[in-house]
Amino acid sequence: MAEIINLRMARKAKARAGAEKQAGENRVKFGQTKAEKQARKAEDARATKVHAAGKIDTAPLEKTPGDKA
Repeated sequence: MAEIINLRMARKAKARAGAEKQAGENRVKFGQTKAEKQARKAEDARATKVHAAGKIDTAPLEKTPGDKA
């Protein structure tokens, strides 16, 4: 004979197990130490600075009042 179970408790246990599995995956995917966050932030800042340094200014030259052209 089968064991009698409370379906409400079984559903809650299944939901908790699923939530714990998702939390574990998120810890692996998004978890970073403070040092890793600071290193990533410093690298992003450096990359932005290097990128901006190589940018070519494409703004048109303004005419001065004495120009004939």
